[in-house]
Amino acid sequence: MDISYDKKIGQKIRKVRKSKNITQEEFSAKLQVNGCDLTRSALAKIEVGQRHIYLDELKTIVEVLEISYNELLK
Repeated sequence: MDISYDKKIGQKIRKVRKSKNITQEEFSAKLQVNGCDLTRSALAKIEVGQRHIYLDELKTIVEVLEISYNELLK
């Protein structure tokens, strides 16, 4: 696992989330409504690169943030 890559993805998620004026708590709730059981605490860890993000979580994150995979992964 490449921790620096996890950190970059987490930073991008945080940047997009904040640009949409969504709090971690609101984002976590939206993810859970869409079938992704991420707590606010887990989301915070993803955003700082302390927790790996799984593909099913990534899928729901891009859907909720309404961005493309390319936007998130570049």
